[in-house]
Amino acid sequence: MPDRTLALLGRLDAATGVSGDESAVAEIIADELAGHHDRHESDALGNHYFFHTGSEGAPTVMLCAHMDELGFVVQHVEDEGFVRIAPVGYHDDRMVIDQDLRIHGRSGPVDGVTGAKPAHVLAPDEREKVIPMTDIFVDVGTSSREQTEGLGVRVGDLVTFARPAGLLNGTRVFTGKAVDDRSGCAVMVEVMRRLPADTAVTVCATAAVQEELGIRGAGVAGTRIQPDVALAIDVTLCGDTPGIEFSRLPIKLGEGAAIKYFDWAPAAGYGTAVPRRLTDRLERAAEGAKIAYQREVLMGGATDAWGIQLSGLGVLTGCISVPSRYIHSAVGCVHLDDVESAVELILAFIADVSASGLP
Repeated sequence: MPDRTLALLGRLDAATGVSGDESAVAEIIADELAGHHDRHESDALGNHYFFHTGSEGAPTVMLCAHMDELGFVVQHVEDEGFVRIAPVGYHDDRMVIDQDLRIHGRSGPVDGVTGAKPAHVLAPDEREKVIPMTDIFVDVGTSSREQTEGLGVRVGDLVTFARPAGLLNGTRVFTGKAVDDRSGCAVMVEVMRRLPADTAVTVCATAAVQEELGIRGAGVAGTRIQPDVALAIDVTLCGDTPGIEFSRLPIKLGEGAAIKYFDWAPAAGYGTAVPRRLTDRLERAAEGAKIAYQREVLMGGATDAWGIQLSGLGVLTGCISVPSRYIHSAVGCVHLDDVESAVELILAFIADVSASGLP
């Protein structure tokens, strides 16, 4: 369904959903899933749950994709009208300079550009350094605090990258400001749309919040649903671009979704070791349905799987990843074939659990 998938990706990517205010994304998911669930719930944190109820006594499979995107928050407005921002989520400072940003103010969107000192006046030692976020400001074209505030800009307003999403030059490579993790949301929506009406298991599609702030929503969701088995759906890093040692990131764009075996984020001190009985069943489902997949071990990152796995009394949890280039930047890329591969793999796994029981 490439046209439908492309339209869905575009709609999700265009939505504003910085961590802590994902409601616009949730509204789109609810609209796209109309008629494809029999119960819809939400919680105080902002997670949304869409149920396809199976047979009485059948196990529950939880799918989880996070709605939030990396962004910024207005921290201060200078007397000269410039806006100072703070990061929301883990940003690479190198990616923030010379960007188009959009401040989501009380009177509507306010566009601006990130600026810093010109190269012509940098001291020799400054030329060798990354410009830190604290030195970056947003120019919205005004010349005073009053003018900027008159546009509706206030401390606490959220800020996103401002760029259109779409395919690169007629290829099947989609680029957008928030493919992490709106591509995962698209996979989850499409799985729910294609679930056979007679699916035996109960499937709960969970649109989670605040993953980029330390995987906050997923643990709450896991505790609420208490599933028998869960799959996070997220992006993972590719190693197929210049300058990367492929052995460190042996994942390629366009060669299928990835089954995660292990990930670890050393700086945060968390990650997921996926039990082999679950990865074995995912492999069996993929191979039985002749779905191409890749094998993923990721050092330096983690997903909602960690939060779900440790929720309640513990949940059997894995992750299906959509390969992505340029993660945590304004120009993330995914391949439509990998999105489709993830949809088909998850559907095959649900069918396998329906037919053979839990791993």
